[in-house]
Order: sequence, then structure tokens, then C-alpha cells
Amino acid sequence: MGSQVLVPFRGSEDSPRHLKLMGDLGQIVPMKYDPRDESSIKAVMAKANVVINLIGREYETRNYSFEEVNHHMAEHLAQIAKEHGGITRFIQVSCLGASPTSESRMLKAKAAAEEAVLRELPGATILRPATMIGTEDRILNTWAQFVKKYSFLPLIGDGSNKIQPVYVIDVAGAIVASLKDDGSSMGNTYELGGPDVYTVHELAELMFETIREWPRYVKLPVPIAKAISSPRDLLINKVPFPLPSPAIFNLDQIHAQSGDTVVSDKALTFADLDIAPHKLRGYPVEYLACYRKGGPQFGSTISEKVTPDPWQ
Repeated sequence: MGSQVLVPFRGSEDSPRHLKLMGDLGQIVPMKYDPRDESSIKAVMAKANVVINLIGREYETRNYSFEEVNHHMAEHLAQIAKEHGGITRFIQVSCLGASPTSESRMLKAKAAAEEAVLRELPGATILRPATMIGTEDRILNTWAQFVKKYSFLPLIGDGSNKIQPVYVIDVAGAIVASLKDDGSSMGNTYELGGPDVYTVHELAELMFETIREWPRYVKLPVPIAKAISSPRDLLINKVPFPLPSPAIFNLDQIHAQSGDTVVSDKALTFADLDIAPHKLRGYPVEYLACYRKGGPQFGSTISEKVTPDPWQ
């Protein structure tokens, strides 16, 4: 679109370096900031007219709680944008399933953030993407890495809960489309799900098919899964050192997956932004080919495996 993109980041100077290649010289501008430092946030917004809030975290750390990252930071950004006066559009990227009545603290915090943003900026646009699939996603990559290391995939319950995964490029397209419209998306909430509904088990089958591995599962009853994941949550603020990120799921994710997470019937969707989302089978999951033991080109059909199935 020819816009200059200011990219606030924290951590290493090398973290956003790859983004600079995605635009012309001077078009992508990484700016170091601290989400708890109001002056650094104002410095990023100083010459901006659009704010896209992508801050979020699906697990807690010693320094950042669900509520601070997913709710309070969004509210603070909206307050600063309101004071700025020159911000014409504010897009809050939430997530599908956000609800004040959810068992998940993250989904509760996301719902609270939506309410806070709209309270400060009634013309803000809320986007609720479903589980996103792409080269750096946190679901299929996590599953594939776990399978390569342990040769099986744990499923909470029987994997029958329904999700509506969406290709990340389509979500990016929805953000751009909402900026290009005539303002009709302002004040609206869009639920962005892919064209197909999968059970968690069916999505896992697609992952196994793409990496050319025999599907092997260990089905964990919900109480056992909660017992396995609880110690990290209980110790997070009680030990004097940081704990590693969850290997494949945490207690809050179990709560988030306790029911189906699909686009509701009367919601505004991709269709209202004139976007036809991609089906997952095919190009959107081809990046998983890097996990094939025989290399990305191995196996033209699912029946061609690297080794015979030792479980049969």
C-alpha cells in the first residue's frame, strides 16, 4: 500500500531484522519499546495514524500474567491512542472464543480487552482469528516437533472438540481489507475462521499425513492432562528462576479447548471483508515438509513412509 510501518519490539536488536527486507528502504522501521513504559509507546505512535495491536500470549511467565499482556496492555494502548488525537484507526487482534464466561483466563482477558478498547475507542475494529496456521504457527509446528522427538502425539480427551483453523495470510489480508474500506468496519467485530471445521484429531491427521509419519496418539483424559500441566502454573510465581514454556499444552489451554471453537452463525466474517479464505490442505501446510525424515521431497503419497509402522 506504500505505507511506512513502525514495528515496536522488545529484546534483541536482531529480532526484527528479517522484517526490514519486507519493504523498500525505510519503509519498515523497527523501534525498540517497553510495553510498561508509556513514553516509549508514545514515541512509536507519535507519527502514526493507524494502530494494530498484536500483543498476546497463550501462557504466563514470571514477568507477564495473562491479564497484563492480553487485557491491560490493550487498554493502555487504546488510552494512549485516544489521547494522541491523530489515530484514525485502531485494530485489536483478539481471538476466536474470547468470552467473559470462559474457563480460560486468557480468553477472559481477551474479552475484557475488547470491551476496554471499544470503551475508549468506539470506532475500533475487533478481529477474532481462529487458531492460525502458517510457517511460524504454534500448533502444527509444536505438534510436529513433539512427534519428531517422542514419536507420538498426546490428545486431550479424544480430540473430538471442533476448531476452525485459519491461514495466517488470510488474517493479514483481513487487517489490510479493514484498513482499505470506507470505514464500514469501524466499531465492528469479525470472527475469522477457515472454510473448514476440523476436530483436533482430524487436524492432527493432516499434520501426520504432511510429515509422512504414521499417526500415533496417546489419549489423555482431561483430569490427567490437568494434573500433568498444573505444576508449572502453580510454581510460576513461587520459584526464583524462569520456567520453560509449555512443551505442548498448559492448563489454560486445556480450559480453552474444553468446548468447540468455531465461528458463530450471525457473526461478521471474511465474506463481509470480501475475502475467500484458503483451505488448509495444500499450500498452507506445505511448510511441514521440513519435518520429513527423508527430506521435503520424500513420499508422493501418504502410504510412503520412512520406516514400517512398528506398532502394527
